[in-house]
Amino acid sequence: MFVLLAVFAFLINIPFGRLRSKVKKFSWRWFAYIHIPIPFIALPRILLGISYYFIPLFLVASVAGQIAGSRLKPGAQKA
Repeated sequence: MFVLLAVFAFLINIPFGRLRSKVKKFSWRWFAYIHIPIPFIALPRILLGISYYFIPLFLVASVAGQIAGSRLKPGAQKA
């Protein structure tokens, strides 16, 4: 179950990483885009009874999602 939550942490952070890449670094929006997904990962972890020992896994998955999202390029524009 913790693997599914890690995948979820990665996927939920992709759009926030994309948004974060478009704002000024260390602005309030930049911090918000990093922290908004946290409750969506913490609540299922608590409700499912997943040990806090797995928090580093979820942290790595979240950071990887933020990085992956920030590297997404906008789709090609059709003329």
